[in-house]
Amino acid sequence: MDVMGDKGTLYETGRIARPSGEAEEAAPDETGEAAEEARLWLAAEGGDTEAASVLGARLLRRGDLDGAEPRLRAATAAGDRAAANNLGVLLHQRGYAEEAAGWWRVAAVAGSSAAAHALGRHHRERGDEPAAEYWLRQSAEQGHTLGAYALADLLEHRGDAGAPKWLRVAAERGHREAAYRLARGLDRPGSGGLLGERAEGAAAGGEAEQWYRQAAARGHLRAALHLGGILERRGEVKEAGRWYLMAAKDGDARAACALGFLLRDAGDVENAAIWWLRGAQDGDGNAANALGALHAERGQNQTAERWYRAAMDAGDINGAYNLGLLCAEQGRVAQAEQWYRRAAYVGHREAANALAILLLQNGDASGAEPWFSKAAESGSVDAAFNLGILHAGRGEEEAALRWYERAAAAGHTEAALQVGMARLREGDEQAAERHLRCAAGGGSAEAAYRLAALLDARRPAASAHELGEPVREKTECEEWYERAATQGHRRAQVRVGMLAAGRGDVVEAARWYRAAAEAGSRNGAFNLGLLLVREGSEPEAVVWWQRAAAAGHGRAALRLALVCARRGELVEGQRWASRAVELGPGEVGERAARLRDALREELSA
Repeated sequence: MDVMGDKGTLYETGRIARPSGEAEEAAPDETGEAAEEARLWLAAEGGDTEAASVLGARLLRRGDLDGAEPRLRAATAAGDRAAANNLGVLLHQRGYAEEAAGWWRVAAVAGSSAAAHALGRHHRERGDEPAAEYWLRQSAEQGHTLGAYALADLLEHRGDAGAPKWLRVAAERGHREAAYRLARGLDRPGSGGLLGERAEGAAAGGEAEQWYRQAAARGHLRAALHLGGILERRGEVKEAGRWYLMAAKDGDARAACALGFLLRDAGDVENAAIWWLRGAQDGDGNAANALGALHAERGQNQTAERWYRAAMDAGDINGAYNLGLLCAEQGRVAQAEQWYRRAAYVGHREAANALAILLLQNGDASGAEPWFSKAAESGSVDAAFNLGILHAGRGEEEAALRWYERAAAAGHTEAALQVGMARLREGDEQAAERHLRCAAGGGSAEAAYRLAALLDARRPAASAHELGEPVREKTECEEWYERAATQGHRRAQVRVGMLAAGRGDVVEAARWYRAAAEAGSRNGAFNLGLLLVREGSEPEAVVWWQRAAAAGHGRAALRLALVCARRGELVEGQRWASRAVELGPGEVGERAARLRDALREELSA
């Protein structure tokens, strides 16, 4: 039989209760073993039953089956239950399973919990679960740790609600696999496992950590890995690293990979690569992908490709997706499509989205749509947004809005912006505001600007201010304008400048107008010119009006025409007036036309 856990202690004797395949014996004295064994030989030859039992157990553990069997048979015949159990172990090792079961039954009936455990396992291996449960329960109820664990395993396999009780009993007695499995059940409260309501809430997480610790402290590698993950998520990276290291040193490939990521996040890329290499060589696909990404960042594309292939060989489909990305970056479109397809066909949603984008870029919109749909149905938020774009491009606004709403509900910033704008067009300001707030909070400058404009339109008109008056407190809409402005949104920068000017904050107004103007905003350039003129800097104002007029700002062209007329530069004034007529708007065009005609008359006089 295979060993199913840690060694336990017999209920009544303190001898080691070993799984079938091992012997029971008294704890040996570390000094004078040879003398002790000689004493046992003499006592056994003299008919001492206990000595014969202990000697047989020693010989059995040493592998001397021929020497152990007569001693164990003699002790068994004298009624020693430990000898009967160990005789069963010996016969099982020799391949006489049924005879072994017979002696285990003798020992179990006599009260040996170790024999009851071995007999229960014997019946389970033969498919007789009722008999297995009976004997395992006998063993567990007598305090046998392995019996409790084996009973829990049997009950859990059947879906019996009594399994957690015995799993907990075994864990409390120090069984590391039981502690690990108990922790896993507590760690998955939504999995519908046997732990039920006990596993709900934050308390379950704390208890899971406790059991992970117990199992990890006893050398359970997966427990150490999970414990490290809990600690890392909590920010206790130093202790997490210690547990990852323990498991990684003992050969756990996933722990080696996790340790690599921990080191990378700490800035130690070289040592991270060492552990990723160890994990990848031990078959961890995630570690191989991490190595591939590291070499790709360094421009070592051939090495990166080799590791991505290794990830695929380890069963990690991310390797195919990463190969697609690598080929796409190199312009190897056909190969990229091949790898994306390979990953997408087995359900990799981001690969399906990437494949659809590639097809769309190549003009195959009909081929792209099914892959976008597949990725979106699998939960890809980007694919849902891309489907929205695809339908919007066809003029299918309702279908586009449905996909935008789906992506927005999953937190996609640009999708939330599109939904907000659609609701604005429909006149539903409340829904528009809700979506614009989501998008603006997610970092969209356009959403922040549109939200600010929406709030701005609602607020009452403020009293007029003169430049230089004390600054009043900013409103929420101003704060959103400023957020958009700091992200480089030119219209927001102009609006922030206007609001600052309205508050009398000349310096702030000039700063934002200048930022917008330098970024190419013609309104920013025009307003900056107005501000400079009021501050007595007409030459600099002319420079900004010229930039605005060249970009198509009619009012700037009219201002330039007036400046030229005042300076007596009639030809230049007439030219700017004609430009203002062309640019408009209507009111500006009319004024510019009258000025142009006046300048023409003066020139012809």
